[in-house]
Amino acid sequence: MRYTDPDLKYCLKCDEEYRAEIINCVACNVELISGSEKLRLEDEAKTKLRSRSMEISPDDEMANIRKGPLGEMKQLQALLATQSIPSLVAGEKSNCGKGCCGSDVYLKIKVADGAEATEVLAQEFKRTTALDFHDLSNAHAVFDTGAMSSTCPACGFTFPTTESTCPDCGLCF
Repeated sequence: MRYTDPDLKYCLKCDEEYRAEIINCVACNVELISGSEKLRLEDEAKTKLRSRSMEISPDDEMANIRKGPLGEMKQLQALLATQSIPSLVAGEKSNCGKGCCGSDVYLKIKVADGAEATEVLAQEFKRTTALDFHDLSNAHAVFDTGAMSSTCPACGFTFPTTESTCPDCGLCF
């Protein structure tokens, strides 16, 4: 964990450190907070984590948040536990139990923890895929053979549709 200097400023979004006279984060264009304020927010978050119950009662309303292989769901369950978000891994009721109906299971959380659990899983997805740093502005682009040119959804390069491969990144269409 990095030391937080109370006399410096910090970006809440990217956690970059700035001199005290700087007002906005260069990368995120958001207003910076003082180191003292950052320390206060971190203390509040730690207190909230310590006070959260990891117990799940039969009365708790549960929701499926993810479906996948047992190993992957166990890893996500452990990740949620680091943030004091209780969860269960459960199979489908329709599963015959003989191993022929698929091996996916559900990761279940309390409905009340939905927003925080979703944020934790989204941050983990960004961390493990590096999509936080990838430009997704062209992800909606469609390769239309009837058009004169097309934009590659992977890299944003515009090229004639007479080519079936993006000349910039090599994506095949």
